[in-house]
Amino acid sequence: MTVRIAVLDDYQNVAREFGDWRRLGDQTEVTVFTEHIADPDVLVERLSDFEIVMAMRERTAFPATVLDRLPRLRLLVTTGRTNAAIDVEAAHRQGVTVCGTDSVASGTAELTWGLILALFRQIPQESQRVHSGGWQATVGRDLAGATLGVIGLGRLGGQVATIGRAFGMEVLAWSQNLRPERAEEVGARAVTREELLAGSDVVTVHLKLSDRTRGLIGEAELRAMRRDAYVVNTSRGPIIDEAALLTALREGWIAGAGLDVFDIEPLPTGHPLRTAPNTVLTPHLGYVTRKTYQTFFAHAVEDIEAFLAGEPVRII
Repeated sequence: MTVRIAVLDDYQNVAREFGDWRRLGDQTEVTVFTEHIADPDVLVERLSDFEIVMAMRERTAFPATVLDRLPRLRLLVTTGRTNAAIDVEAAHRQGVTVCGTDSVASGTAELTWGLILALFRQIPQESQRVHSGGWQATVGRDLAGATLGVIGLGRLGGQVATIGRAFGMEVLAWSQNLRPERAEEVGARAVTREELLAGSDVVTVHLKLSDRTRGLIGEAELRAMRRDAYVVNTSRGPIIDEAALLTALREGWIAGAGLDVFDIEPLPTGHPLRTAPNTVLTPHLGYVTRKTYQTFFAHAVEDIEAFLAGEPVRII
């Protein structure tokens, strides 16, 4: 009997490059989906014949209402060790094993600085001017001597703070449970949220999405920022209230925003953020690097191989 394996959301069509699927043998058949399947009914229809599914991060959701309609599913592999878009308890009730992979943290921290530099030096606008035959028209801002505000000082936030210090920035940090000694470890100073918002030239968010962090930065927080300050989000879209952010950008409460994450992904074609002023937008590229994908796909193949051998690994 052939075991059918679905690989979802391979936007760049690189799953076969990064994963050694031949290791799984002739009794497996791998199908790669390069287009996102947003409609749950269509998703169920497309996956109804598959015993194993590999999900790329949280691009496709697997709530109980989807899992209950996939009776042939035996193994669900997610990249990373957690996935908020998968109802793991529902999967277990259905007898579905859920496994994860390791990941590389540096990519998101690096992209954060790409967004900050793009905002401070107006790189997208100046690049477009050169491409269209023009020349320089803006005056950039300096990172050295500016103040970086880091909301969330875990693994990623700590990397961003350390890089900020290397640029010669003062680094402020806040989270609900931040210890001053943790801030000192990465050269930051623990402050209140109000102090961070009022004192930062750029505020960058590095928190997990939860009931406690959803909408954490809303109208009051955006109004508390300086009018010449930027906000950057490479964590999860709903941490910043989208409607409030759009108003802030249009009315000039803040200088601009760098966003890699959104409430709905992929971002709908006509979404107002696509035309919002003073923004640098990237399509959730934080983890999309060669090293990360090498880890994701190598471990996904290992997960499947171990499961088929009756000894699953990296179980969630």
